[in-house]
Amino acid sequence: MHITEILSAEHRVIEVVISCLERIANEAEKAGQLNKDAAERAIDFIRNFADRCHHGKEENHLFTSLAAAGMPTQGGPVGVMLNEHQTGREFVKRMDEAIPEASNGVAAAVNSFVAAAHGYAALLRAHIQKEDQILFPMAENVLPAEELDRLKAQFEIVESEHMGEGTHERYLQIARDLAVEYGEEHEPIDALLKSGTCCCSHG
Repeated sequence: MHITEILSAEHRVIEVVISCLERIANEAEKAGQLNKDAAERAIDFIRNFADRCHHGKEENHLFTSLAAAGMPTQGGPVGVMLNEHQTGREFVKRMDEAIPEASNGVAAAVNSFVAAAHGYAALLRAHIQKEDQILFPMAENVLPAEELDRLKAQFEIVESEHMGEGTHERYLQIARDLAVEYGEEHEPIDALLKSGTCCCSHG
């Protein structure tokens, strides 16, 4: 798999969890109380799989290579992606801060969680579309084959050394459990689990 294929495969998993997050938020809004366990699992996945691992590979490796190839990091596609990553972290922080009181039925906290969850979901869906349709094709055109291979090796280091062996699979299982619980399609998750590899597929 090329690095952009790896990142796009991860996008499909992230989209499943985003759909679960929306269901968690809708359920909380209807019931007036947040499902603490489900919310915490979704936030854990977002912070570690979506942000620390996936966005980390983009920010610390792919975007750096694109900048070295002459693509500006202020403004332009890379700058937009970086700004949206930060906005996403702010939404996640708001959700996390709301969980204790929202899970106890405090209306203001429920409303805060719901608003942040829907804001995050809308942001990430648009963000993913821009990366898949604009940024990743640009990367394939701008970066030479040897640089793409080097980035793939760097992605593998992120998995084995920075995240830790087995971490990726553990978060895929968290995503799958949420998908089953909330009736969401989990085929993209099963595909990565079945491959028996990390997100930097060696196959």
